[in-house]
Amino acid sequence: MKLQTQFSILICAELVWGLLSCTDATFSLHAKKEALGKLIFQDTLLSEPIGQSCATCHTSIKGFADCDSRVVSEGAVGGLYSQRNSMTVCYSMYVPSLYYDAKEGTYVGGLFWDGRSPSLQHQAGEPFLNPVEMGNPNKNSVVEKIRHASYYPELIYIYGEASDIDSIYAHITDALAAYQQSEEVNSFSSKYDDWMQGKAVFTETELHGMNLFENKGMCAECHILDKDELAGRVLFTDHTYDNLGIPRNPGNPHFHVPADYFLLTSDSVDLGLGAIVNKEEENGKFRVPTLRNIALTAPYGHNGYFQTLEEIVHFYNVRDVSDEFPPAEYPATVNRDELGNLGLTSKEEADLIAFMKTLTDDFKSVQK
Repeated sequence: MKLQTQFSILICAELVWGLLSCTDATFSLHAKKEALGKLIFQDTLLSEPIGQSCATCHTSIKGFADCDSRVVSEGAVGGLYSQRNSMTVCYSMYVPSLYYDAKEGTYVGGLFWDGRSPSLQHQAGEPFLNPVEMGNPNKNSVVEKIRHASYYPELIYIYGEASDIDSIYAHITDALAAYQQSEEVNSFSSKYDDWMQGKAVFTETELHGMNLFENKGMCAECHILDKDELAGRVLFTDHTYDNLGIPRNPGNPHFHVPADYFLLTSDSVDLGLGAIVNKEEENGKFRVPTLRNIALTAPYGHNGYFQTLEEIVHFYNVRDVSDEFPPAEYPATVNRDELGNLGLTSKEEADLIAFMKTLTDDFKSVQK
């Protein structure tokens, strides 16, 4: 499989080099960066040991989430796992840097579940150096791998020669950020988008689900239906933070990593945003993710507790009036106003899910 992947990268690199050499003004510098970024994103030789790429945890057919829909992605080193489920990178280009909205009394933005990264370029540089992800010891290790890659001439072609490690590393992460801003990653090509443009018709079930989403189900309180100012489209998130009351996940493999790699508190609690802003009242809160491509990105929740959409929607509905679920991982800050006792019937839960499935991209391709 790794040989096939590398063969594909070599073929792709040749095609990209042809594009990069093209003088056609329509093929912009940014498009060249996108093409290079895709090669870097898919390269399994950039981890330590080799075998893992960015696409391992963010693969296109899974809505740019984990390739095997795992609770937590395994790192390049076997047996090492991060503490959190891999988020989709789709539409992350529209997430602002973390800031505090004093008017609303909430934090907004920042990449990763806990908001610790301020930009796509910064975020792109972290997994390479994370010991429970791609495992490289330092930037120089990554740069040396890139220097031996078949596409290294493309990087020089775009960014020019650079001798210092920090500059080359910045070029690498800039190209990755460009790819994450590409139409391939942010296509707005769902049935919902076609419906908004009058090019598709919702079923009665989907229309009812959308009505529930906005009203009785209260989903739109956080997964808002207003157009994002930057995207000009609905992103189904307000980029804020919330504690949904998700239980501790006993199946999280991070609990079994060696002590030197353990990233939770001593009693195995993930503090989320609170650990980043150093405020106890923000403990247990995680960024509200986009619901675009949600049908592809199971399991759900920061710790992957819910295996299906059916499970997490039912949890939203009955959390506070049922003994079906264990207590919250971090009880003190749980949101008890907008979920937990929604009063949805089983048919209404199913209709909600039917609507959320209209948010999956490549709708026209699926219909062919």
